Parts: sequence; C-alpha cells; structure tokens
Amino acid sequence: MNKYWFYKVGLVVVFLCFALLGGAKVKLPTLVSDGMVLQRGEPVNIWGTADPDETVDITFLKKKYKTVADAHGNWKVTLPVLKAGGPYTMTINDIELKDVLIGDVWVCSGQSNMELPVSRVTDRFRDEISTDSNYPMVRYIKTPLLYNFHAPQADIPGISWQAMTPENVMPFSALAYFFAKDVYQKTKVPVGIINSSVGGSPIEAWISEEGLKPFPFYLNEKRIYESDDLVESMKKEERKKSRAWNVALYQGDKGMHEATPWYAADYDDSNWKETDLFASGWATNGLNTINGSHWFRKDFQVSAQQAGEKATLRLGCIVDADSVYVNGTFVGSVSYQYPPRIYTIPAGLLKAGKNTITIRLFSYGGRPQFVKEKPYKILFGKGQPEKGESEINLEGSWKYRLGAPMPAAPGQTAFHYKPTGLYNAMIAPLLNYTVSGVIWYQGESNVSRRNEYKDLLTAMISDWRQRWNKSDMPFYIIELADFLSPTDKGGRTAWAEFRKAQAEVADTNKNVTLIKNSDLGEWNDIHPLDKKTLGQRVAAAILIEMNTKNRK
Repeated sequence: MNKYWFYKVGLVVVFLCFALLGGAKVKLPTLVSDGMVLQRGEPVNIWGTADPDETVDITFLKKKYKTVADAHGNWKVTLPVLKAGGPYTMTINDIELKDVLIGDVWVCSGQSNMELPVSRVTDRFRDEISTDSNYPMVRYIKTPLLYNFHAPQADIPGISWQAMTPENVMPFSALAYFFAKDVYQKTKVPVGIINSSVGGSPIEAWISEEGLKPFPFYLNEKRIYESDDLVESMKKEERKKSRAWNVALYQGDKGMHEATPWYAADYDDSNWKETDLFASGWATNGLNTINGSHWFRKDFQVSAQQAGEKATLRLGCIVDADSVYVNGTFVGSVSYQYPPRIYTIPAGLLKAGKNTITIRLFSYGGRPQFVKEKPYKILFGKGQPEKGESEINLEGSWKYRLGAPMPAAPGQTAFHYKPTGLYNAMIAPLLNYTVSGVIWYQGESNVSRRNEYKDLLTAMISDWRQRWNKSDMPFYIIELADFLSPTDKGGRTAWAEFRKAQAEVADTNKNVTLIKNSDLGEWNDIHPLDKKTLGQRVAAAILIEMNTKNRK
C-alpha cells in the first residue's frame, strides 16, 4: 500500500512540475505588458522568448495568431494594421495582458530637458497640474539609466506602463506631459510615451556602433570601455580619490569640528564677515576660485502668526552643492548644481522672533555662486504670495566664513556618456516596438563640439530609422533654448551656432521638423520651465503631420 501511495505522490509531483514549467515558457519584454499602447495604422510587433519550438498563440480583438519559437527561443508575431481604441485584453498562451490601448506611440529622448519631470515645473503650472492631469488614455513609461558597451540589449528590466493620473503624474517628463495631453485633447486618440533620456548625455552615446562608423574617434573611444576590467578598475580608483577628497574636506572644515558647530542655533557668528550672496569676492582669493566649503548664516524675524507653521525654504540655485540648517536642524541638501533648492521647514521649527538659516556650500571645481534672479525666500501656506500668503525675503546681507579651502575635486568619469553605451541599453531594446516617431531634445552637452553636430545628428536619425525599419520615421528636433548672460558674448555665439546646425539638419533631411524653443529660454537656467508652450508647439507639429497623412 505504501508502495502505491509513494508512486501516486511521485506522479502528482511530476505533473505539477510539468504544469509549472509549461506556465513559465513564454516570456515577454517589459514593454509588452499591461497598460501598453500599440501603434495604430501600422503593422505591430509582439515578441518574446520561449522554449525552442514552443508554439505561441496570441488572441487579440477576436483574432488568433500563431507562431513557433526558433532554435534560440525567440519568436515574433506581426499584427495587421490596427485602429485606435481600447482598452482591450490580449492573451499570449496563458498570459493575459489587460488595459491595452491602440493609438500613437512616441519615443522621447535626449538629455535633462527631456527628462525634466512635472514636479520641477509645478511652481509655474501648479493649478493646471493639480486640476487637469487625469488622462488615463495617455500612458507613460520611463527607462532607467542603463548602458552597455558590448552589444545591443534585448530588454529593459523593471519598467511598466503608467496612466496619466493626478496620483502618478509628477515623475512624467514635463515636455511629454504637455504635448501628449494637448494631442489627446484634440484627437481623442490614445497616446503612449516612451521616455528614454539621460541628463547630460552627449549624442554619441545614443548612436549604434554601426552608425558611428563615419566617426572613428568615437568608435576608438568606445573600444576602450569594452573592457569590463578597465572600467571597474577606473571606478575603483576614482571612488578612492573621491573618498579621500571628501574625508579631507570634512576633516579640514572648522565649521564641523569646533565645540559649537557653525550650524548650531546658538553659535556666535559676530566676528564673521558680511557679504551679499551675489557678490563675487567670497568665491575667490583675488586670483583663483576657492574650492572646498563656504559657510553662510542669516538671522531673520518670524511673527507670532508664522511661528510654528510648516514653511517652504527657497534658496534659488547653488553652484555646486549645499547642506542647509534652520535653527540648528538639518532641513535638506542637494548634491549638484542644477536643481532648484526647495526645502521643507517642518511645523514647530520656526519660533517667534529671531531665527537662523545656515548654508554649508560645497565647491568642487568651478566658481561657487548663488544664481541671480532666482527666489531666495521663505514661503508660508501653499507658497503662493501672489494670493496673499506671507513670505520672508532672504536676499541681501549674510554672514560668511570660509570652512575649508581645497584643491579641485578629482574628476569622475561618466561612463554612461561614452559612445554607444546608451544606445545599446536604452534604445536597442525598443526597436521591435512599433512607434509613430521620435521627439529629440538634446545638445547642451555637445555645444562645445558644435562643428560636428550636424553630421552626428544626421547619422543618428539615419541610424534609428534603419534600426526601426522605418525610413521616413518622423523626428521632431527641439531647438536649444536661449541661455547665458547677455554679457557672455562667446558663449551665446556658440549656442547660436549650435542652433544653426540643428536647423540645417531639419532643412536637409526629409520628415525632420525643428521645433522653435530659443525664445523660451532663461539666461540663468539651462533648464527653462516653460515646457507648456514648448509642448504645445510639439503637439501642433504632430497634428499638422497627422492631418497631412489623413489627406493622402
């Protein structure tokens, strides 16, 4: 009896194993998932992996499709032209994909001005973002920062489609948010956004090895970083030098080691110098920039009504980094120069009468500064002084003392900026996914090499069109916004020459449109906030293209 019982149990275990294996045979790339938007009006690829010779059955819109995985386990089915609509359900063997839409899919790529999230433009568009962000037929997916110098990759891990709703809109690309919403409002056609962008990235990182063949300098540079051992060795050495610099900075900073630290509320700063935040004298010794740490303190008065309230501290933009204290309590820090400094002062920290802000500013190599014509203030309520809410101005005189002078910080290699790295990991996995076109906002990192940009951008457009097997794929090139002080003649000339190169690419390549943006810039911010007007211009250009297609 026991013999037969064990035999039966064994059979059950075997059958369960087969069942589990069977359920796990088909695997889909992360793009092919719940909530995806499929491109209308064109044949659409659905692909994945399975066991070799595994049969793959797809059911979608009451039609069935069948294929068999090849010897390597790869399979692909091309669906016929689809009409806009949804949501629908798709089954692939025993996998059920829900909430599938059919509409227009756009790849948004480039550097930080494409990446810039909705959360960064809430100051300017607060009311619209809070009241007009419920567009569930607009879907968004953001690729993480990945790079690879060996080969094009097949998939991007850890991503999923998100609907545009008030709950999850803040991480969306601000530019994509505005143009996608505008296009949807005017067409009622679902919109899919694939945001594959990386702040600071140069164009050569986004071009395939094949596409870079006319540029041997970049191909040779790429070959260097194919060595994983070399890259790891460089990272290790750079981390070691960076740690040593930061340890020396900390150990040498008097403000961190005196009996009463300089950020303490009861610290006596009566013997400190006074300076205006925007003065240049504190940042140099008369000849050279002073890197290291710089300390600033300011007393300010708080009314009885303001005391105890939660508040928002705005400290403009600071070059390079900072740590900030209010009444001796740490309230926040930013580790690099570009983001606006917006810190929350928790309820109960401010008191009636005198209060103190302390800024510990870090300079790594350039000229340290507080950027002019940015907000330096404390805001109460919802931070809307234009609606009568109170504020405290923090401009003017501050106390100043040098913490620790240092040599420039050791350089760090941005490996992900090297040629082909981003293409292999962040574009190649998208190539099977049928898309309508590309919106490209990039160039700030190539201004210094503007003479070659026309050729590089032309090569990238051709490269991506070939890889997507879509020779006329639309490209919308965002013109670089105006930037730099009117007194910086050389810098402004360089940016103007770069914009000319962008225009020449649009003029000499079919189905490439330049979107005007120079008039939307801010002289003191490389990340201008008016992504709404820019988004509307992108939407208008897309709608013109749609109307042209419809008339044919």
